[in-house]
Amino acid sequence: ARSGSFAAADKAASFVAVLCLAWPDGHHELFEGRCDGTLVATPRGHNRFGYDPLFVPAGETRTFAEMESEEKHRHSHRGRAVRALLQGCFGLEAP
Repeated sequence: ARSGSFAAADKAASFVAVLCLAWPDGHHELFEGRCDGTLVATPRGHNRFGYDPLFVPAGETRTFAEMESEEKHRHSHRGRAVRALLQGCFGLEAP
């Protein structure tokens, strides 16, 4: 592979979301959601937007754009951050 080609590139990628909950008493809490995966050279799938057609979550073979919404949200960095906030602040289990 020639220098600078996709074949030779590190294809590791991550989506990261951080939520901050600021309480009236002035303290705040941070919650991170992360989804690690890899990039593919050719976009696949027609669902979603942005980088979804290029991103395959770790442990999966399909891109986010090839998944149904509910399935994608189980892996989603945003969903993981929201679940962490709900659990950490309120003791709630979210799907």
